[in-house]
Amino acid sequence: MISIIIPVHNEYKNLQRLFNVACFLSHEQLLEIIIAVSPVNSDAIEKLECDQKIKFLHCKNKGRAAQMNEASQIALGNTFVFLHADVVPPTDFIDDILNSLQNGYEAGFFSYKFDKDTWYLRVNASFTAKYGLFTGGGDQCLFIRKDAFDKLGKFNEEQVLMEDFEFFRRMKKENVPYTIVKNDLIVSARKYESNSYLRVNLSNFLLVVLFKFGYPGNKLKSLHNKLIRTPYNG
Repeated sequence: MISIIIPVHNEYKNLQRLFNVACFLSHEQLLEIIIAVSPVNSDAIEKLECDQKIKFLHCKNKGRAAQMNEASQIALGNTFVFLHADVVPPTDFIDDILNSLQNGYEAGFFSYKFDKDTWYLRVNASFTAKYGLFTGGGDQCLFIRKDAFDKLGKFNEEQVLMEDFEFFRRMKKENVPYTIVKNDLIVSARKYESNSYLRVNLSNFLLVVLFKFGYPGNKLKSLHNKLIRTPYNG
């Protein structure tokens, strides 16, 4: 059974969009969706019209890593799926996860495409179907067996930016078998709409390189905020 965990901070509109198209809600193997809400969330998230499988958890600490960890402690499924609020899964989302697990993988990610169709965004998205420098990013929607997640020690809450890459690094170190499902998620292009394509790509490359050289998480977060204008309060 699957528990989907969505960390949020002022994501009412994106959650509304997600639940309007979430055909996977009726899947018999989907046990629950836990919305892990930031303690300083300020939008009208409780006004969302939700399916009975959807639960709201008001977290004690802010930050994706902390919110996802707190949600994992109450999740009832034996497989966890960590989904961003601005990412829309494909129709066969749950079946793709189940098939991957049945084929011997303990974890995996999805390829994705953007909700805006430009040649340069298609180029960026094409790399998500391959193994490489940017594999393991949060937009690729990590799914992992609960036992493997607990064994790895959950997300590092001191890694306030790129907690997804840090977790993936431990996955590889511990030889957790994983796959990339080539069935595209739809990812918001809002970061590119608020910044130039070149600015986002150069900033992402710099942040990944600094992360791999051990640059502290809080300094990465500060640098990110200086380099990238965010169109949301995340």
